[in-house]
Amino acid sequence: MRSLILSVALAGCLSAQRQVPPLEESGFQKIFDGQSLKGWDCDSDFWRVEGGVMIGETKADHQPKQNIFCIWKGGSPADFELKLEYKLTGETGNSGVQYRSVELPDIAKWVLKGYQADIDGKQQYTGQVYEERGRGFLALRGQIAYVPDGKKVGSIGSLGDAADLKGMIKADGWNEMDIVARGNILIQSINGRVMSVLIDDDKANRKMDGEIGIQLHKTAAAMKMESRNIRIKTF
Repeated sequence: MRSLILSVALAGCLSAQRQVPPLEESGFQKIFDGQSLKGWDCDSDFWRVEGGVMIGETKADHQPKQNIFCIWKGGSPADFELKLEYKLTGETGNSGVQYRSVELPDIAKWVLKGYQADIDGKQQYTGQVYEERGRGFLALRGQIAYVPDGKKVGSIGSLGDAADLKGMIKADGWNEMDIVARGNILIQSINGRVMSVLIDDDKANRKMDGEIGIQLHKTAAAMKMESRNIRIKTF
């Protein structure tokens, strides 16, 4: 019996050693040069670059008329992986990373509609998949959600407790965000933990490619959204 237990334990150790290691990052293109807003379209009243960081900032008495974005003009990627570091300052701050999005010039300049990896100061919504000016909440933090064609979204699985996942987010520090879009599957991670997954079969409303932008939300108080080391790999 003792030899059997030792054999099982040894097999477990060998199995653990054979686990898939973290993937080495390769094939990414930097889309923010850290010195200017070259390649991006932003409202200069709210956006600037300092110390290698893209900064969107509002004051209590200096707010955009509606939610606006700093929009990357380098393309409208379909299948991709997007990585960046972000820091949001201001407890009532509200931001996000928009992707597979379209501009709405009839509403105003720098306005986007599309999928968004949400970010907020209270970490109530951070990590969820939200559709700006569209279907709204699609996959909350901790959810694997599915949208059947022509029907409403529903949860089909769990990625863990939303409160536990919240604990992985640095409220006052830099966070690493990773967004993978492959076909109709969207995966959003923060600091190495998958926060939400969406499978979108809603052919009338889903978007299979589009622009990327960083949101500056209209609020009643001051906030600052900082982003750096922004890079993308297309498939």
